[in-house]
Amino acid sequence: MNVVGSNMTVVTVAELPELNTLGISMARINFASWGINPPHTHPRATEILTVIEGSILVVFVTSNPENRLITKLLQKGDVFVFPEGLIHFQKNVGKGYAIAIAALSSQNPSVITIANVVFGSNPDIDTNILAKAFQVDVKVVQEIQSKFEYFRSSMMLTSITVTFITSCVLCC
Repeated sequence: MNVVGSNMTVVTVAELPELNTLGISMARINFASWGINPPHTHPRATEILTVIEGSILVVFVTSNPENRLITKLLQKGDVFVFPEGLIHFQKNVGKGYAIAIAALSSQNPSVITIANVVFGSNPDIDTNILAKAFQVDVKVVQEIQSKFEYFRSSMMLTSITVTFITSCVLCC
């Protein structure tokens, strides 16, 4: 599991080139007890999430200016749709593990994990900009950015791993 208590296995055109032009991709999300799939968006896809095991709270936020929070508690077998481009997240609200399958309406849906992008960019976004945007002290921003060092290093490792796996699938 990662630092937020979830693990994702993704199949997009990057992992399986044969998906090219099919307009689909999938992901399996394993949640530890109280684990989350943090706030993120898919700029090129609508997501349909099906709960396979456990109880998962699903949430999305409508766009400006309303910014309305939409929530629903899902149980095994329930399905929920996240509209394309809207920020959404999931949380396992059970004491045990939970599993969900996400189907996406693009072979290359992309994912923008909000905290990773804002606080884990490389190089860092200027702390003064973030402090003003979030209306906090610069030291708060620096503290948050320091927690995302793992993201920068893990992204490099993930890129190497995906390249290796893709190469193995193509040659075997």
